[in-house]
Amino acid sequence: MKITWFSGRRLHGLAVSLILVVVGYLAFAQWSGWEKFFSAVKMVGVAWLGLLLMLSLLNYGLRFVRWQNYLGVLGTNLPFTLSALIYVAGFALTMTPGKAGEMYRGVFLKSYGMTYTHSTVAFVSERLSDLLAIVLLAMLGVVFIPHWGIMVFAGMIIIIMSLVLLSHSRILVIFSNKLANRPGWLARASQHGLVLLMEARCCHTPRILLSATLLSILAWSAEASAFYIILHRIGFNASLPFAFAVYALAALAGALSFLPGGLGGTEAVMVGLLLMGGMPEAQAIAATVVIRLTTLWFAVSLGVMALVVGRRALLIGTDD
Repeated sequence: MKITWFSGRRLHGLAVSLILVVVGYLAFAQWSGWEKFFSAVKMVGVAWLGLLLMLSLLNYGLRFVRWQNYLGVLGTNLPFTLSALIYVAGFALTMTPGKAGEMYRGVFLKSYGMTYTHSTVAFVSERLSDLLAIVLLAMLGVVFIPHWGIMVFAGMIIIIMSLVLLSHSRILVIFSNKLANRPGWLARASQHGLVLLMEARCCHTPRILLSATLLSILAWSAEASAFYIILHRIGFNASLPFAFAVYALAALAGALSFLPGGLGGTEAVMVGLLLMGGMPEAQAIAATVVIRLTTLWFAVSLGVMALVVGRRALLIGTDD
């Protein structure tokens, strides 16, 4: 079997995205002043940079445990190493709207007996769990940033509506029956979505929902803690709730924007919130660049490494 999705053409696209990001971050630095920007970055320090990466690894590890729980509920039991390889490889495809590229894990899982429907259910369950954790973390600091409460409210409405649908199978069945004989691609797509929701109910039982939410909160708190450390290393005396709120609100803005990896939207909101909190411009931009490099781009680099190292296990071809 040969899978060519992550081919030379896609690698080229990823390289172009990385170049554009570097150019964008350098433009950020130039705008704030080169000397002040690099001085702020140096204040983080190499030893502390290692701690930031460890906190990111903790985030990925906790989310992987959640992923394993979802696979188990869906009836797929893979060896630990293989499952971890597939999960990390998905990070290479994070730079897509809504991280939808991570659904390509389903192609790898298909080779080991998991249906596309179930792999999609696992992906949707992950995104919903992430959204719930981010919204809960953002609520910690809404008191510090009251004007952004509407975004937290929007995220909470999405979560509540999703959970209501998942807990009422009768509603899903009624809608599915009504769409069964409707013509057109929209009706077919809607019915497929309803089927996914019905399949996803097993991943949202009270026990699974509770454990997934706890793992998600711990995972995203690890990266928010890294952001808190960065702010203090750069010289900004922020409170922990403020740091958590800024990080969570920026992540939420990136998620709701559906930009690839939240790129651009997350950075703009994060810098804006730090400036509103009284942080100098060069320091705010430096903190944003460092946290994005040690979270988003660290994950992407690990994903690419997993694809390269585990190419045979993942059955990935490299031809266009």
